[in-house]
Amino acid sequence: MSPRPPLAGAKTWQAVIDTANSQCQCSGSCGKDHTKTGGRCDRTHGSHAHKHGGGQVRLIAAPAEPTGLLLPPHQAAALPTSHLAAWCPACHDAARRAAAKAQQATAPAVEPDALF
Repeated sequence: MSPRPPLAGAKTWQAVIDTANSQCQCSGSCGKDHTKTGGRCDRTHGSHAHKHGGGQVRLIAAPAEPTGLLLPPHQAAALPTSHLAAWCPACHDAARRAAAKAQQATAPAVEPDALF
C-alpha cells in the first residue's frame, strides 16, 4: 500500500515518511526498548497493527524530540521537516505521556495563594 498523505500538510508529511522509509522512527522514547526489532519500532505505514484493535497503521509526522511532542499544535506545525519524525500512534501517545510526566516531575511546586 502506498502511503496516503493527510489532507493538510501533505508535502511535509510525505517528506518525513519518505525519510523514515515508511517506518516508525521511535527508538525507545515510548518506554519500550524495541530490542526485538533492532532498537527501532517495526510498525510501517499501511501495515496491520496486531494489538489494540488492529487496523492499519497510519504514521504521524510529529516533533522528533519527545519534549517537542508537548508543543502546542501551531508551534509543532511550524517546525522544519528536519525536526520531525515518523511516529506510529502507539509510540507517539506513549512518548507524549512520558514527556508530560517527566516535565511535571521537574516542574517547581506552585505554592497556593494565601487566603488572607
